[in-house]
Amino acid sequence: MAKKKNEEFVTHIASRAEDFPQWYTDVILKTDMIDYSVVKGCMVIKPYGYRVWELIQSEMDARFKATGHENAYFPLFIPESLLKKEAEHVEGFAPEVAWVTHGGDEELSERLCVRPTSETIICSMYSKWIQSYRDLPVLINQWANVVRWEKSTRPFLRTSEFLWQEGHTAHATSEEAREETERMLEVYREFAYNVLAIPVIVGQKSDKEKFAGAVATYTMEAMMQDGKALQMGTSHYLGDHFAKAYDIQYLSREGKLEPCFTTSWGTSTRMIGGVIMVHGDDRGLILPPKIAPIQAIIIPIAQHKPGVIEKADELFASLKAAGLRVRVDDSDQSAGWKFNQYEMKGVPVRIEIGPKDIENNQVVLVRRDTHEKLVVSMDGLDVTIRTLLDDIHSSMLNKALSYREENTLDAHDFDALQEGVKHGFVRAMWCGERECEDAIKTKSGATTRCMPFDAEPISNVCVHCGKPAKKLTYFAKAY
Repeated sequence: MAKKKNEEFVTHIASRAEDFPQWYTDVILKTDMIDYSVVKGCMVIKPYGYRVWELIQSEMDARFKATGHENAYFPLFIPESLLKKEAEHVEGFAPEVAWVTHGGDEELSERLCVRPTSETIICSMYSKWIQSYRDLPVLINQWANVVRWEKSTRPFLRTSEFLWQEGHTAHATSEEAREETERMLEVYREFAYNVLAIPVIVGQKSDKEKFAGAVATYTMEAMMQDGKALQMGTSHYLGDHFAKAYDIQYLSREGKLEPCFTTSWGTSTRMIGGVIMVHGDDRGLILPPKIAPIQAIIIPIAQHKPGVIEKADELFASLKAAGLRVRVDDSDQSAGWKFNQYEMKGVPVRIEIGPKDIENNQVVLVRRDTHEKLVVSMDGLDVTIRTLLDDIHSSMLNKALSYREENTLDAHDFDALQEGVKHGFVRAMWCGERECEDAIKTKSGATTRCMPFDAEPISNVCVHCGKPAKKLTYFAKAY
């Protein structure tokens, strides 16, 4: 009876075409990535899901350090008076803030905000640390958790508490701060392509959609398989707004007291949701090799026969020593059950080894992304698998890029925009007016996702109101 339940467990995932939200929920639960916690709106990230996050952290952290950033940690609690110093910022986050009002049995003299983001607490420290031009730039990143009291939640995509990184930098000039903002957006874009195998569109957010308190917000947007957009990361040029509010000044080379210019930028566990929805299929996860907890799973075939388990263990030791993330499943489950289980968990490569393979000094490799089978020599197997993993990454990226291109429409009138956002992204000209942006959202359900850099115009009038257009803009329904 237990075995039958297990077989049903690995095969029962909703169809993406019939019920995409249920498919997503089935995948994250049945692959043991998360579980729902007793706290409403919060998730428990289980070891398999957390290992994906650890690999994302490792890849991103190396990139941050390569661009001169250092990690630090700042308090979880922010005094209300500190939060209120930047009016636009506090207004933007007020509906999502969780407050601490008591310490033990005593009511606090001042409420403490549980950080929704850390600009305020970090800026209060920068005002102490920065005195001279010699102290600049300050390039700091923080890996932390934040709390935003969401009304509607979905694991990884939107939860009341989530994990992220947030970079916070201070610079002597506006030009340096703007360069930092764009540099980190490019770090994010490169990471999305070369680690997550996700093609993203980068550009500037509208004033309505920008970060509260920012002068300008830049974003990377990805298309999910249901045609909706997911904001995968943002980078904010904050100007001197926060510097003036929190008294971040430096003495210039000329002996003049000047305000600093600051930036902030962040990505979160939301990226894991993006990976699932960009790459997964009706069998479950398809994980990009660079963030797969298991890059190759060894399945012994007819493992009861002499020498099979021993050979599997020998292959495991060799591949592990070569730096691959590999495991052997020598449990008493059937080979078919194991195939389904590791396909569902998105393991990029399956290695089958049985008595006949041992005789012929070969193994069978099966790709998760295409299900293609390859018979290869055991000699130099680590090199063969590394090459295959690189090809899997490229194939996944190209498939996602083709899907986005096939589901992106250029719209020259509003009827076309309304129809297009039912299925994917729409590129259209926009006047830049807030009233027009609001009307487009009300009528179509779509929001402005970004205005890509250096995009060629496709007309000279706004797709909605017909006024002179300012920017080519991507519109989409979004998570």
